[in-house]
Amino acid sequence: MVTRRESTGTCAIRFVLYAWGMVEIPTPSPALKKRQRRLTVVLLVVWAAASFGPGFFARSLSFEVWGWPFHFWMAAQGSILIFIAIVVVYAWLMNRWEAEELAER
Repeated sequence: MVTRRESTGTCAIRFVLYAWGMVEIPTPSPALKKRQRRLTVVLLVVWAAASFGPGFFARSLSFEVWGWPFHFWMAAQGSILIFIAIVVVYAWLMNRWEAEELAER
């Protein structure tokens, strides 16, 4: 189900109304919370492996990627690209799961 995204102003108004107790924001179900925690743990493990892995195993990562040593590439560009991919995956999955949750209500 495709829904129209709210503008920034609408989100700000909903936040103010929530803060004043005039609007109730639904809380996620226990199943959604469990999926969120599992996804967060998996993505944190991927982030830690991408950030610290090449540093620990730099000598054994001596092959080249596009003319540069792999450990240098991972330290300079690879970790940033993996972090961006983690953010994109997290946002995409959370939007999808929250939309499914709202459709079920």
